[in-house]
Amino acid sequence: MEFSQHDDDNNYSLTKFESMLKTNNVLFFDSSEFENIIQFYFENGRIALAKKAIKLGLEQHPSSIVLRLFQVEIYILEDKLPQAEKLLDELYILEPSNEEIYIQKASILSKRDQHEKAIDTLKIALKLSDADEEDADLYALIGMEYLFMDQFENAKNYFIKCLELDMEDYSALYNIIYCFEFLDLNDEAIDFLNQYLDKNPYCEVAWHQLGKQYFALKDYSKSLSAYEFAIISDDTFVGAYLEKGKVLEKLKKYEEAIENYNVTLALDDPTSFALLRIGNCYEKLGSDDLAVQYYFKTVHEDPLLDKGWISITRFYNKKNDYHKALYYINKAINIDADNVRYWKLYAQINQRLNFIEEAERGYKKTLDLGNYELDTWLARTDTLIALGEYEASALNLIQAAEFYPETAEIEYRLAGIYFTLLENEKGQYHLKNGLLLSEDYSFIIQELFPLIAGHQMVVNIISNSKKTSK
Repeated sequence: MEFSQHDDDNNYSLTKFESMLKTNNVLFFDSSEFENIIQFYFENGRIALAKKAIKLGLEQHPSSIVLRLFQVEIYILEDKLPQAEKLLDELYILEPSNEEIYIQKASILSKRDQHEKAIDTLKIALKLSDADEEDADLYALIGMEYLFMDQFENAKNYFIKCLELDMEDYSALYNIIYCFEFLDLNDEAIDFLNQYLDKNPYCEVAWHQLGKQYFALKDYSKSLSAYEFAIISDDTFVGAYLEKGKVLEKLKKYEEAIENYNVTLALDDPTSFALLRIGNCYEKLGSDDLAVQYYFKTVHEDPLLDKGWISITRFYNKKNDYHKALYYINKAINIDADNVRYWKLYAQINQRLNFIEEAERGYKKTLDLGNYELDTWLARTDTLIALGEYEASALNLIQAAEFYPETAEIEYRLAGIYFTLLENEKGQYHLKNGLLLSEDYSFIIQELFPLIAGHQMVVNIISNSKKTSK
């Protein structure tokens, strides 16, 4: 039962209950008052107060089925599933046709990842329910269970049932579109949204979702129109202005994009996303001073947004001002030392500044944080070679080969390293492997190991390979 703060009786009950908690006096409430108080606390996320109300309620009304069902809900929230099951079994004996018992049983099954059984149990509750509002809630719960099992088609069908009962159930609408997107059915999502808009033409949420579908298909003109209709339907809809700005950027209409992003700043508190996009637009327009000004506003608004720091760093990178770029990427790392993108940029900038030891440290940290891209392995190898750390560079490449077997760039580097270490047998093996994989990368020997490139053994292996390939 919904608790309304505008209902004088209910408001009085809540005030009376909270006053009682501040004293040692225990006052009497009828069971319906407790139900409303508990429901209010649940809806407002005040679980500790809900628990107190349930405890007192059951002391005064120990036989109340509804209050005991609230106790079941608390048990489930606290993961006390055996206690919840035991109480549900007792309640089932008393009221076997109470659909709420089946809903809570389904919740327990869901928590145990028994989603098929949860669905079967919810379908029993559906047969017992006698109100459209309850049906809609049950359809939504069944839809969520199908989502847990990645059965998006079934989930979509149940969320559609929710929408059929309540055209303004936007939660169901979002879930329907999520299912379409996961199934890569953008065209079908567009058809569905257009049918929905025929019945509900001023639904800004549907226009917004339609714009996103056209954007995914790169139909930017239709996407733009959809967002404009969303704004006509609700001219305070911040999300529509943001998405419209993104479309305008794709159409290279940067000044119009800035106007839309600025509308969002006027309508609501500044968002780091809008500030960042404005900065990007100004950079595209060649207004560097304004661009960097907005990038700094972005990181001031949200210091944890990596895209803001990366934009600042790349801005100075493009200007060849590597010292400033390094300064700001260091600031970013001080804020979030586990951001792999920061460390990769840090390594690249240090390499440009010829700070080889720091560059190697950056690439190692990038790998430690899970960035296993081939260019990261190779870049670290090259810095280790430049530092004369041949054993470490060989070990690094052997690790890389686990992720990228039969890769010419790795084989040539290993060849050069082993020849440098006078391990000629290993050098020959890897050089021949490299030549078999691709002769195009043989320049690596000349570039990274110029002293080795002129050795007769190396020259012979390369020239014999070229003769054979002819």
